[in-house]
Amino acid sequence: MTLQQLKYVIEIANRGSMNEAAKRLFISQPSLSNAIKDLEEELQIIIFERTNKGITLSKEGAEFLGYARQVVEQAELLENRYLDAKPSPQHFSVSTQHYAFAVNAFVNLVREYGQEEYELSLRETKTFEIIEDVKTLRSEIGILYLNDFNAKVINNLLKAANLQFNSLFTAKPHIFISTSNPLAKQSIVTIDQLQHYPYLSFDQGEYNSFHFSEEILSTLLHPKSIRVNDRATLFNLLIGLNGYTISTGVLSADLNGNDIIPVPLACDETINVGWVCHKNVALSKLATAYVEALQQAIAE
Repeated sequence: MTLQQLKYVIEIANRGSMNEAAKRLFISQPSLSNAIKDLEEELQIIIFERTNKGITLSKEGAEFLGYARQVVEQAELLENRYLDAKPSPQHFSVSTQHYAFAVNAFVNLVREYGQEEYELSLRETKTFEIIEDVKTLRSEIGILYLNDFNAKVINNLLKAANLQFNSLFTAKPHIFISTSNPLAKQSIVTIDQLQHYPYLSFDQGEYNSFHFSEEILSTLLHPKSIRVNDRATLFNLLIGLNGYTISTGVLSADLNGNDIIPVPLACDETINVGWVCHKNVALSKLATAYVEALQQAIAE
């Protein structure tokens, strides 16, 4: 086992493709495939599972990747200290539901730890895809919520993927509305009062089950309903159509301006927002720093 082979494994996992990794490493795909095959035979484990759709990390491979990242990071520290080598580009990826605090934390991460070169990824995406991203280590961290309604389904998926949920905070439901909305002056809003306004929610694609909804109370019927794919569109519709969406109440004026406000929703539900990661994979330095940035962003 060589340090170069460990770097190969990390690059393939980052790219999700043997061909793309070979291009980035400036070697041929057969040479890369043979290097990984030799490593697997030496360790007597399967690191990458090959299918007609491409390659994915095996359960053993995900655990091995965690150790490989630690070893490579330590080797780079030695090189930088004693050989005055140029730091390698940093890699980190997070997949999240549409939360402003997750973006704030990402901004703070880049400001504090960004070197001259880095390759980072922030994916605001669908709930099922967040779990798949972390399962396959396309992302190290995933951010989503649990509540009494979806917990059984989500926890079963996390268990099957060998992932764990780490709570960040628990919130009471709020609606996000425009400051010009007639309900903006109220201290609390009921479900019945919302019936005349367009309900906005994030589309979940082919996994558009109630259990994967980003909004709680997903089984309620709405006379006016619009699904969107991104946060900017949703916020524009909140303002343009006097629509509303249901979320945690945690909002960032720095990112979203002062035209959108949270108003408490009268219901007994709670929202437990947290981050998910692999159980057997140690977090990279950037992933650990991002979790700290999440906690700081929420505290602020």
